[in-house]
Amino acid sequence: MEIGQKALEALQKQGLSDYEIKSYLSLLQNGAQTAAEVSKYSSVPYSKVYEVLGRLEQKGWVESDMGRPSKYYPKPPDVALQSNRMQRENEYRMYEEVITAELMPIYEKRGIKERPEVWIVKGEFNIIGKVNEMIDNCRSELMLALPEEQGTFTKGANEVFQKLFGKEVRISVLLSNPSTGKRLRNALPRAEVRVRDGMFGGGIVSDAKQVMLLLGKSSEGSPHMAIWADHPGLAMFARSYFESLWSSSKPVL
Repeated sequence: MEIGQKALEALQKQGLSDYEIKSYLSLLQNGAQTAAEVSKYSSVPYSKVYEVLGRLEQKGWVESDMGRPSKYYPKPPDVALQSNRMQRENEYRMYEEVITAELMPIYEKRGIKERPEVWIVKGEFNIIGKVNEMIDNCRSELMLALPEEQGTFTKGANEVFQKLFGKEVRISVLLSNPSTGKRLRNALPRAEVRVRDGMFGGGIVSDAKQVMLLLGKSSEGSPHMAIWADHPGLAMFARSYFESLWSSSKPVL
C-alpha cells in the first residue's frame, strides 16, 4: 500500500519506524493478520515482525487477540493518533517534572543575572512559550493587546487563554475584532475586554516588569518575531502606551 510523501513524513514524525509504518499499512489494507501474514504482505523480515508489532501495540496503533497464533488488528488512525498524543503528553509531563525538580534549584541558586535585558524571540512556538512563561510568572496584573492580524499569536491563543483561567490576577485584553472579544468575554468573565480599531501591533505586559512586543511577519515573509524585555523602563513605557489605547477603546459587554 502506497501513501503520499506528506503522510509518510507525518507518520515518521509521530515516532514510527519504516517497518512499523509498513506493518500498520498492511493491516489497514488487509485487515486482521497474523505476524506471518504481516511479514508476507509488508516485506518486513519475519525475524523482526514480532518486535515491530509489539512496538506498534505499545504505541497504541494496533491491538492483538489471544489466539494461536495471535492476530493483529489496526486501530483507526484517528484513535491511534489520540492514544499516541496522550502518551507523549504524559511522557512530557513526567520529563518536565524530573528536569524542573533537578535543574531549577541549580539555576535559582546561582542568583546571577547572566542574560540580556532585551531578547529577540523568533518562531511561533518560541513566542507562545515565552508568553506562557510570562503568564505563569504574573502575580498581579496582565495586559494583552492582540490585533487580528497577529497570526503568530492567534494560532496559539486558545492555549494562552486557557492559561489565564486559573490566574487570580487583574486581566485586561484589548482586541480589534468585536466577535473575538465577545467569545473571550464569555469564556473569561473575570477579564476586562475591550475592542479598538487602528491597532498596528500587539503586545503583553506582565506586572509592569516584563513586556513582549509582537512583530509578526516581515513584508519579505521572514519568520514571526517578537521583542521581550524585563527592563523596568521599557515595561513601564509599554504599560503607559497600553493604558492610552485602553482609555479610547470600547468595552465588550
